[in-house]
Amino acid sequence: MKTRIAVQTEPFDLAEETARLSAGDVTIGAVASFLGLVRGHNRVGEDDADIATLTLEHYPGMTEKALHRIVDAAAERWPLQAVTVIHRVGELRLGEPIVLVLTASAHRQAAFDACQFIMDILKTEAPFWKKERLPDGGERWVDARESDSEAAARWLRD
Repeated sequence: MKTRIAVQTEPFDLAEETARLSAGDVTIGAVASFLGLVRGHNRVGEDDADIATLTLEHYPGMTEKALHRIVDAAAERWPLQAVTVIHRVGELRLGEPIVLVLTASAHRQAAFDACQFIMDILKTEAPFWKKERLPDGGERWVDARESDSEAAARWLRD
């Protein structure tokens, strides 16, 4: 299986990454994608606020290993030909891409399911930390959401 995993500060290009994923492999019949963007508003517990920027931190080396484990777990469950996971770190502005997950398989259902699995597990298992800067200059760290844990737990029951 062709795999590309990157943790980077630079933006990525969705079309370029999709073309790279499937280049030269005519056995691929489906590519599923998830593209996460920095949104301008977030609810953290009971605290609802507009966001000015989002800063993501990670543990170099450990983060990439966690992403590889997640991709390997997806490949054990579904017949995948290729996977790309790119996650950005550093300070990001509103509307900028944060994360890209691409999965390629001969058939659409495997690509869809694997893409969702990778994103759901990534949200709870990959060591990333998010800090939101508010328009008034205040900052807050973002804890994992209960809904993210529930989404990941669903895959463990299946």
